[in-house]
Amino acid sequence: MSVAFTRENDLEATAADLPDRPISPHPNLVTATGLAALDAALAEARAAYGAAQTGDVQADRTAMARATRDLRYYSARRATAQLIESLPNPRTVQFGVTVTLDRADGRRQTFRIVGEDEADPATGSVSYVSPLAIAVMGKEIGDVALVAGREVEVVEIT
Repeated sequence: MSVAFTRENDLEATAADLPDRPISPHPNLVTATGLAALDAALAEARAAYGAAQTGDVQADRTAMARATRDLRYYSARRATAQLIESLPNPRTVQFGVTVTLDRADGRRQTFRIVGEDEADPATGSVSYVSPLAIAVMGKEIGDVALVAGREVEVVEIT
């Protein structure tokens, strides 16, 4: 057996031994949108796992390892998901609301407070355990909070 053949198998075995995706120690709070996204991700993971099982597992151990890892992660996240419904006309900043802040430098920032799996700051959503969300939770319109050492004022809650 050549050394190159042995190393190729070793690399494949290493790639197939993927670590689990980390699961947050925080409660798995989700919005209705987040719950639907978890359901879709779980269905996709199940499909990928099924596809990996029907293929030659020895030929593509990495695909099987990835599918197994994702299935474990999304199954655990879906099993622990706690749907939190937003109240209509909220008076305070809380999970599921959209909040608009005015910063001292004149910028206005709007974001929605959501669960960890659905947070995407680039699209205007932040996790409820993020420093920004923690700083403004419980605040009302007109209240000031300290975010990263600077003051922000809550100007709208929807």
